[in-house]
Amino acid sequence: MTDPSTLWFLLAAALVLVGFAGTLLPMLPGTPFIFGGMLLAAWADHFTRIGWVTLVILAALLALSVVLDFVAGALGAKRVGASPQAIWGSLIGAVLGIAGGLIGLIIGPFIGAAAGEFIARRDVVQAGRVGVATWIGLLVGAIAKVAVALAMLGVFIFAWFW
Repeated sequence: MTDPSTLWFLLAAALVLVGFAGTLLPMLPGTPFIFGGMLLAAWADHFTRIGWVTLVILAALLALSVVLDFVAGALGAKRVGASPQAIWGSLIGAVLGIAGGLIGLIIGPFIGAAAGEFIARRDVVQAGRVGVATWIGLLVGAIAKVAVALAMLGVFIFAWFW
């Protein structure tokens, strides 16, 4: 018979792996899965290797990744002089885009930012520029989210073996 803690560690590893896939696939909550897997591994080890300091650091990195998800597109729009309506539009488009799956997550912030900019300035060219800048911001945000996920893994491994 297998030791029950082995099953917990396998589940924890599966959560972390699914989480890393989720940092690239917008449909999955990547860093929350990574954090959940790491928390489960710490619990399965009775918090002997991973303590509260490490968990607080991991939770802070998790919070950073969640903020990056919602703010990255808006920051991209802001860099090209987007109106406040465009920034709000990109945030609303990101939230509403979740309901549209992968396609919605990709085009929601673009459409929201472009629509907000067009409402504010009635300039199609500027609205298009803001939409593209929003999308580039999302791409940069996705890269940053992968970096945060790798940082979480590094913190966890360091704490586990230190």
